[in-house]
Amino acid sequence: MDIAILGGGGAMGGLVGGSLQEAGHDVTLIDVSQEAVETINSKGLTIEQKSGESRNIKVRASRDPSSIGEVDYVINFVKCYHTESAVQSAKPMIGGKTTVLTLQNGWGNAPKIASIVGEEKVLVGVSYHSATLAEPGKVLHTGKGMTFVGELGGEHSERLKKITDALADSGLDVTPTDDVLKVVWSKLALNACTLPTSALLKFYAHQLVEHEGTLELMRCILREVVAVAQAQNIEMDYDERWEAITSLLKKAVGGKASMLQDVEKSRRTEIDVINGAIVEAGQRCNIPTPYNDTMMYMVKALEETFKT
Repeated sequence: MDIAILGGGGAMGGLVGGSLQEAGHDVTLIDVSQEAVETINSKGLTIEQKSGESRNIKVRASRDPSSIGEVDYVINFVKCYHTESAVQSAKPMIGGKTTVLTLQNGWGNAPKIASIVGEEKVLVGVSYHSATLAEPGKVLHTGKGMTFVGELGGEHSERLKKITDALADSGLDVTPTDDVLKVVWSKLALNACTLPTSALLKFYAHQLVEHEGTLELMRCILREVVAVAQAQNIEMDYDERWEAITSLLKKAVGGKASMLQDVEKSRRTEIDVINGAIVEAGQRCNIPTPYNDTMMYMVKALEETFKT
């Protein structure tokens, strides 16, 4: 299949795009970074595992979506605040049979994409893999996990089967789901608890479960997420989510949260579609979310210190 990865020069875009290329698909990594594109085109894309094992993949990279032609799938990994501009720029690659899959963090990306390409073209998913960009063209694969993909309407379509088969063939564990809303909010619960906490304290993933203070903070954040989800008839169990979150953190030794990576590079974070999404939903449902409010205020204050 012909597949374009928006944000392909980044950590997760590179990981997934490179893996799909290795599996025999025709992949193009789309990125705005000239350095990333030139490095990947000249030296290939390197993916290094936690064990130290690495592989170099020859894959095409480009800054110009209009030069690629129509593709079968566009997979979107750009930061949430670049969603609309990235998808608009990708329109030359989106034909009558193209599907756009968002595997981005947070809540609210799918409606933005649908407003540009049409809801009928959109697939939604989340991935529990974690990766860090060591340098342009070099991805550190720091954690493995399941990827879930589904149709907004819950049906098991042929296009859903094709992309999940492709991801599975590339070595990424993937599960099609008929309840993508629950899946997205389950990942949102993880992100709301861990990303701002890591970013503000500069903690690696495993450090979050080593201190009673961070554990209690995450419990309070999660209680609000569960309350807001249930108020929207989204199935979520507090005990199940807490066990899943803490188990993942214990295994992710040395893992660095994407929001911490953003803060270290003085980049705008995705707080608006993570804790901000909980706050917004709480307001709609008339449910107080003081802990999520606080995390959002603190991260936004931190962002104000970044040099523009």
